[in-house]
Amino acid sequence: MDTVVAAPRALLGRTITGPVSLRISAGRIVEVITGSPPEGAEVMADGLLTPGLVDVQVNGAVGVDFAEVDPQGMAAVARALPRTGVTRFLPTLITAPVPVAVRQAHAVLEAAATLPPHAGAKPLGVHLEGPFLSPKRAGVHDPAFMVPPGQAELDVLLGDEVLRRALRMVTLAPEQPGGMDAVRRLAAAGVLVAVGHSDATGEQTRAAAEAGARMVTHLFNAQRPLGHREPGVPGVALVDDRFTLGLIADLAHVGPDVCRLVFNAAGHRVALVTDAVAAAGMPPGRYQLGGADVVLAEDGVPRSPEGTIAGSALTLDRAVRNIVSVGVDPAAALAAATIVPADVIGEPTLGRLEPGAVADLVWWDDDLRPRKVWVDGEVAFDREAVLENAPVGVAAAGQ
Repeated sequence: MDTVVAAPRALLGRTITGPVSLRISAGRIVEVITGSPPEGAEVMADGLLTPGLVDVQVNGAVGVDFAEVDPQGMAAVARALPRTGVTRFLPTLITAPVPVAVRQAHAVLEAAATLPPHAGAKPLGVHLEGPFLSPKRAGVHDPAFMVPPGQAELDVLLGDEVLRRALRMVTLAPEQPGGMDAVRRLAAAGVLVAVGHSDATGEQTRAAAEAGARMVTHLFNAQRPLGHREPGVPGVALVDDRFTLGLIADLAHVGPDVCRLVFNAAGHRVALVTDAVAAAGMPPGRYQLGGADVVLAEDGVPRSPEGTIAGSALTLDRAVRNIVSVGVDPAAALAAATIVPADVIGEPTLGRLEPGAVADLVWWDDDLRPRKVWVDGEVAFDREAVLENAPVGVAAAGQ
């Protein structure tokens, strides 16, 4: 049976307009109606309707590290992410020896395969952030595990039939020996190649785009910086339209003014990411990232015991609010969490409200906080229902 959801405002493409109604059948949007809602529609009196958010870089959440995930952990993440507006996510694994990375990737895929049809947000495959990175820009990745992307290493990844089908994204440093050949081979295999944890010059970054790289992993972080004569990774990424720019908008990885600068320069190519670790959605304490300790302090920024920022505790809805708070138009901020990441990983039915698209939806309140979230046309989160069912005192605290 068809259902109709109507909102006073909705994000269509990259523009907020309204009123808009969506007719949904079998988990897909079959019709977009502008103007007055048809009879029988579920009408939202206020707020904004958008596609579900898509996060292409998430290492874990709610105490779960994808490097050590099991079916229960994957289910916990899938249940939790819709509260933040996320309906699809790309589990990310940080640097490990290639055989270990393959084993971890299989564990992620096996855990994902156990999820029931309406478990919450849905994983999209695997993102390997390493081990083909530069020890000069290691961040919290272990340089001892970093290796150049030789043919033997790529044979292991691409020769594994299960992993080859699920490998959606690889972050690498193209300036490493064999790096450009690896970009070409991975891109030819249909893998999204991102430049990251890289000491590449501007010239090398542009050469990576020529070879087929199409994204930059966490712009400005763990890469040769922008200089006025040597543009490094970010300088070329900001002016080369072939690159989609991953941005961690927790305002700690990249400051508010620079976030605004990025959107002013290339807002139509920005994909907001969380780079979230197991600490996301959790209280201060000690958590894991790729088997290493990460400490979440009261400031909300995870760090290694030595003090290096280690991923984030960011949620994607908060990233949208942060970007709006620095002066970016809400439509641009929301597009950066929906259609841009969906397009860069080759998912043309995600991240948009149009006929044929998957019915992943978010109803936001006027403060850009998710009120209700649908995955495949089924409700995955309802804030009012959560508050109604909460123990006495908890509901009041959440209002």
